[in-house]
Amino acid sequence: MNQIARIQSRALPPGFSAARLAALMRRAVSATELNLSGMTVLTEAASGAYGVTPVIAALAGAEQVYAFCRASRYGSVDEVTEWTLQLARAVDVAERITIIEEIPSGVLGRVDIVTNSGHLRPLTAALIESLPATAVIALMFEAWELRASDIDLEACKRRGIPVVGVNEQHETIDVFSYLGPLSVRQLHDCGLAVYRNKIAVACDNGFAAPIARGLGGLGAETTVFADITNIPAGDWDAVVIALQPGREPRIGRTEAMHLADVLPPEAVIVQFWGDMDQDATRECGLTTWPARPPAAGHMAVLLSEIGPEPIVRLQTGGLRAAESVRRGCPASSESFAQLVQLS
Repeated sequence: MNQIARIQSRALPPGFSAARLAALMRRAVSATELNLSGMTVLTEAASGAYGVTPVIAALAGAEQVYAFCRASRYGSVDEVTEWTLQLARAVDVAERITIIEEIPSGVLGRVDIVTNSGHLRPLTAALIESLPATAVIALMFEAWELRASDIDLEACKRRGIPVVGVNEQHETIDVFSYLGPLSVRQLHDCGLAVYRNKIAVACDNGFAAPIARGLGGLGAETTVFADITNIPAGDWDAVVIALQPGREPRIGRTEAMHLADVLPPEAVIVQFWGDMDQDATRECGLTTWPARPPAAGHMAVLLSEIGPEPIVRLQTGGLRAAESVRRGCPASSESFAQLVQLS
């Protein structure tokens, strides 16, 4: 193991070791029956648990995987490259993964699946116009969570390129079940015990049940409200915000004023998902967490905060959904795939 690999390994806890990630990837590919034989995949090379995506594709039989890499606050190009190859060597697929910093001319014309991954975003009209007519874009999360800024949907519509979400609640993926533990982790980081806390969950989407189940399982008194303005006055310890992002912040001045009226001064507004107007919450005297808000439309806490399992499952599921559409299988409520409506 070279110096870069030793640095990467020291930075990660034992649950993120290459050996453990290799075992998790093998299990996920087997459970979902992911089969990318003969396909070319364009995805990203990334750090930590997110480094698994190109390796999963190759492990599932992809003929060629191009992993696009950029330096970021999570690691340099050299560090990410070595980490990706370390994972690839752990499952004997390194020869089918090519790390790239630019997309070579001609590659896009051979791609079967492109993932909507961080380093590749946004997927521009120029990129989409260069794809084969048979290509598929893997959204890598559920269709309803799509951010319009990620993908040029008009270009997809012109070309007839499907954008495929993944059914995260499919029994072999089951990512939603990790949302409860993830919310617990965020509350613990905030300094709340969860046990015996009184928590309002503001949620208007499918995250509500797993979050409430996770918090309740640790002994919190939890109530779900689809509308912030329905939260009544009470001795709340926290309000967990898990609202689907929109064009405007989900917690604007009206919502902030209501929360200021019904919450005790020690309560914390915990932003799990759904944008907040920080000026409005500050002017209303509300305490918010995390201290550094996420980018618009993004979750404030990453699934990888509780371990690599949900990431391995999600990335495998995203590829499996795209594979099924690429092979002509219909999408349904029981299948892996969810099609984004482009009309």
